[in-house]
Amino acid sequence: MYLKGLTGGIYRPLSPENIQTIHDTALTILEKTGMTYEAGLEKTLKMLEKAGATVKRDKSRIFFPRNLISEQIQKAPRQVILYGREDDNNLDLTNDKVHIGTGGAAIKVLDLKSGQARSSTLTDIYQIGRLVDKLNHIHFFVRPCIPTDIPESEYDVNMYYACLNGTRKHVMSGVNDEAGVHNVMDLAAIIAGGKEKLREKPFISVITSFAISPLKFCTQSTKIMQECNRNEIPVALSCAPMAGSTAPITMAATLALVHAEQLAGITVCQLTKPGAPLLYGGIPGMANLNTMGYLGGGVECGMMNAAIHQMAAHIQVPNYNSAGLVDAKIPDAQAGWEKAMTILLGAMGGSNYMHHSAGMMESMLTVAYEQYVMDDEIIGMACKVLRGIDVDADHLGMEVIDSIGPGGNFMMSPHTLNYMRTEYFQGSGVSDRKSRVKWESEGSKDARQRAREIAEKILNEPESPCISTAADAKIREKFNILLPDTKA
Repeated sequence: MYLKGLTGGIYRPLSPENIQTIHDTALTILEKTGMTYEAGLEKTLKMLEKAGATVKRDKSRIFFPRNLISEQIQKAPRQVILYGREDDNNLDLTNDKVHIGTGGAAIKVLDLKSGQARSSTLTDIYQIGRLVDKLNHIHFFVRPCIPTDIPESEYDVNMYYACLNGTRKHVMSGVNDEAGVHNVMDLAAIIAGGKEKLREKPFISVITSFAISPLKFCTQSTKIMQECNRNEIPVALSCAPMAGSTAPITMAATLALVHAEQLAGITVCQLTKPGAPLLYGGIPGMANLNTMGYLGGGVECGMMNAAIHQMAAHIQVPNYNSAGLVDAKIPDAQAGWEKAMTILLGAMGGSNYMHHSAGMMESMLTVAYEQYVMDDEIIGMACKVLRGIDVDADHLGMEVIDSIGPGGNFMMSPHTLNYMRTEYFQGSGVSDRKSRVKWESEGSKDARQRAREIAEKILNEPESPCISTAADAKIREKFNILLPDTKA
């Protein structure tokens, strides 16, 4: 069963008073400490000054009055719909509706055949897209890895092309520059059947890492963000401070910092184009103080990312955040518990667009084909929790209880047969529920082996590219597409 858009909000790590305190602290940070910026944002600085912000160029500092922030965040849409190429794949990001999918910019892949880590390729993006397209509990597709086998100058169009050819689910990725925004829009418009059709139902969106934590605007990403705003392409305002390195060590302070960065980013977006569709993109994380690297698998990541949804909901903006960023290097027990905890906490918190939840390993450095299959089952279980327990006359089963009576057996009851495949989560074949004898007779396979076989079975099916032959020909005529033509 394809479960998406279910309602979370049943886990709230912050009280209403906590939320207001963090919000007020963030406003004070922007008013008194302000944001710094890289060179090259003069037009943006003039726009902010005209709106009432104070820019001190000698100190490279922007100070945001509270009333400016309050006015601009009210212009951001309360509802953002991220479309798929089919209506069943549309994502309605409102209130506490939950959607869970892939993410990442990994540079390594665990090879499906050998199980060994190797550099990620453009073909991996396409093949992972094909795999995710068949996994019913993964709701959207964020580009999972970087194609290390093509020039960086060719990234933008080729990454989106590989994603869009692999899956009909909503596709999100990053781009390298403003020209990349327009190239990707042109690519998507060809697939959509025109720019107006794309504008009506954008099945692409863009990640814009506008903030370098702590409190610094990135020139290139801010320009990309604003160009998306002008063209009504939805953007995720990604910023990812790490507690203990690029944010204070405490969770509350990290949340206040990321909220301040988000408020500043939303203000820039709405001044650029009022009503521009965006996602509050706070991704609070933790530094591993032993190595100073990223620590993705801690339960506190799940707690803080659930809190991020509360902060976004406080200003009535849909949110984008993370779960499933494990520190495990292979699809093992550690990966399982780290993923399950953070995905479940985020889902129960009500996160609208939770990426990184499928496939990711080694703190965002690596993805694994079989891990997508395993995560599909974890996500399905989390969504089952959100469905809750149905309580009505038929589910209560008073008639069947009375008809079977004391000492009876419900195994062959029509009531049992009616609900046996829908009342309880069935899984996708990864979890083993056979007897030991049966399990041993089938080779004593562990979960990773079973997931690998499922992935291989899906990928060995005949390819069915998601871009039509006619559209593909136009795209290849216009752009330097480096993925081999599967229809040739």
